[in-house]
Amino acid sequence: MTDTIGPKSLITESQTIPASFTIGFLGAGQLAKMSAIEAYRLGIQVAAYTDRNNHEPMHFISPKVTTGSFSDVEAMTEFARQCDVLSLENEFIDSKVLKKVQENSGTPIYPSPNGFAKIENKIIEKQSFENAGIPVTPYKQINRECDLKDFGHQYGWPFVLKSSKGGYDGYGNATVSNLGEAVEMFTELGGSDGHEILAEAFIDFTHELAVQVAHNGREYSVYECCETVQSNHICVAVVTPARVPDSIKKLAQKYALEAMKVLATRGIVAFEFFYTSTGEVLLNESAPRPHNSGHYSIEGCITSQFENHIRAVLGLDLGSSELIQTACVMINLLGTQNRKAQIECSDELLPEPNGHLHMYGKIQSKIGRKMGHYTLLGDDVESVYARAIEITQGLQI
Repeated sequence: MTDTIGPKSLITESQTIPASFTIGFLGAGQLAKMSAIEAYRLGIQVAAYTDRNNHEPMHFISPKVTTGSFSDVEAMTEFARQCDVLSLENEFIDSKVLKKVQENSGTPIYPSPNGFAKIENKIIEKQSFENAGIPVTPYKQINRECDLKDFGHQYGWPFVLKSSKGGYDGYGNATVSNLGEAVEMFTELGGSDGHEILAEAFIDFTHELAVQVAHNGREYSVYECCETVQSNHICVAVVTPARVPDSIKKLAQKYALEAMKVLATRGIVAFEFFYTSTGEVLLNESAPRPHNSGHYSIEGCITSQFENHIRAVLGLDLGSSELIQTACVMINLLGTQNRKAQIECSDELLPEPNGHLHMYGKIQSKIGRKMGHYTLLGDDVESVYARAIEITQGLQI
């Protein structure tokens, strides 16, 4: 059953947007900022609740930023009462907290607490999609040392250990090649202290893929299957469309739509896949929010993932996810130094036709931190990809 928006909202029924309507984001980073920009375009007020005291991107575009703990139900409830609807920017929240906040405030939250509960940690996520018949990477919850040994015996070495909640961009996971390494990383990730740890088989894949799906309670919008390029567990580029057979792209889109129906909630969700050397498509992870793999859609699609996320959360009709040009490549601009952020532009960066620079407004640059992205559109994927790398190579932030 699909969640319905609460009594606070008048948008779903009338497609009318009151000037006072406010969407609140749980999180204040660049994803909230880019979503908020689309909300502003529709005349919607924006607010954010964050657990960080330092200046984040949302601080620079909205005066309504509240700081508090994501475990403080009372504080989050007070924030929710100031909003007509809430949306998530990250997954570092407990579904039980979300449920209490929604019940106490009367403000609907998307993804819904019930939908979020199906994917709030990596173990539950695997089970939810596997039970729906969607192929996932082989996994097992690790509780003790003998589980590590058994998993290695069954699926071979190396394999991947992951924290069940809170990992991203290489944090909270490790590839282990033998039992000694596995025991060491199990302890380092908190397994010895009772933190849930997941083991995943090491997949022999040729490509990593991603598909975004938006749902507004009535209809779905499925985006093009894109290819994510990783380095040191961080996405460095997104190539759209993915450089795989059309049948594989369609299969990934099919699985993404099926997975979205499992969650039965509004908003946009990103689904990440492995395309294996044996021709399988395996669902790896999901993100219940706009995702880095969908940034290309800002200029690359008729309706970006951020605009469709706002439309979906509010129950408005969805826009087309069709690509504007044949090829679209997004390069993540990572911090190159530990310093106050500044971008040293090359002579070709800004003048390039069909090139688009986005900086997130983060004050502090750190090596490997996502500071912005650059999108380039064209007619041929390979040539656009090569040109995008050429333009951004050596960029100092």
